[in-house]
Amino acid sequence: MPLRTTDRDFGLLWAGQSLSLFGDQFMTLALPLLAVTVLGASPAQAALLPFALFLPFLPLGLPAGAIVDRLPRRTVMLVCDGVQVLAFGAIWVLAALGGLTFPLLFALILVSGCAVVFFQVAYTSYLPSLYGEAEALHRGNTRLALSESVAKALGPMAAGPVITALGLVGAIAANMVSFAASLASVALIRHREEGATTPGSAAASGTGREPGWMRRDIAEGLRFALRHPILRPVLACGTVYVLFLSMVETSLVLYCRNILGLSPGWIGVVIGAAAAGYPIGNLLSTRLIRRLGSPRTLVLAASVSVLGIVAMPALGSLGGAPGAIGLVAGSIVHCVGEGAFGPTSITMRQVLTPAALLGRVGSVQRFLLWGAIALGSLLAAGATALGGLTAAVWIGALGTVLCLPALLQRGIRAAMTSAPASGVQQDATRESNNSQ
Repeated sequence: MPLRTTDRDFGLLWAGQSLSLFGDQFMTLALPLLAVTVLGASPAQAALLPFALFLPFLPLGLPAGAIVDRLPRRTVMLVCDGVQVLAFGAIWVLAALGGLTFPLLFALILVSGCAVVFFQVAYTSYLPSLYGEAEALHRGNTRLALSESVAKALGPMAAGPVITALGLVGAIAANMVSFAASLASVALIRHREEGATTPGSAAASGTGREPGWMRRDIAEGLRFALRHPILRPVLACGTVYVLFLSMVETSLVLYCRNILGLSPGWIGVVIGAAAAGYPIGNLLSTRLIRRLGSPRTLVLAASVSVLGIVAMPALGSLGGAPGAIGLVAGSIVHCVGEGAFGPTSITMRQVLTPAALLGRVGSVQRFLLWGAIALGSLLAAGATALGGLTAAVWIGALGTVLCLPALLQRGIRAAMTSAPASGVQQDATRESNNSQ
């Protein structure tokens, strides 16, 4: 494929994801506030909405990888964006007409979560077909991560004024429009993967119709991911980290509102400003990899992120304006670490995984990490009901420390002792080959 066409298609994918991610950040503020102020839900009930969004990753995460590996990934992305438009369109109409209830909201967010499962698996598996070289692939992952970072930084800050001007229902409509824009951008992508399935997959080899194909495909992806000396500790670290971080993030909006006494506008400023660390970490990731190697970059990034998360409730306990400023400072540090960890781990997974297994190994990662978000949100709801918002934030913050021993398993430790690579993933690849 000519370079200009590749860059054009990536630009469309990037633009669509950027708009969709920006709209998602409106939901960070709008959904819990809508549940509490309009539907009369309790803070513990509001904490269940992220649980509804990420719950589908538990039953669907692994089958999604097997299914996506047998379908055109662009088509999967189109269908998922269409489902998102319909789900948030229904929330918008019901809320505008006064017919929205908390069970209905929960159910529609659950439908949205099902679409998220397949979209996330499809688009992270689609990118390597555009960029086959590791350096270019990492640049693409970094740009996508940068968009997510900017959306996290600016989305909540813009959501406050939008909610003030248009109301909570208007914020829901804005998210629906962002998914419609993503749908249009993906539809304009010209690149098509060869055939209906990934070359080398079971379906491509003619075994796709045999009974039990899904179970066998899922098992193959699980074996590769969980036995790999490099990928296994990265997945373990991410799962523990996300489980406890989701407790903090699920409770943060209402923590700012109920404990710190901030208005919706100021909550958006606090959360958005806190996310300013993400683009710093994204931009540093390539330089760190070249200087330290991928495994050392992961360990450093995880350590910085945990330090920032633990600092959040410690500084937030100051209360009032000092507490809000301290919360922002701790979160910026955490976001710098996470911003470096994210694209590094994604590129590592894409480089070390055979093309025919990309969807399934990606689904293992999504199943573990995004399933952990669902469980963490549920834990946050229980901790909030039993001990209050402050307890939920503290438990989540201290729990993230456990991700460090999960990461420092033998494969990562062995890779850290090798000389830093000149390329993006050469050191990890070398250690992987030596260990298998």
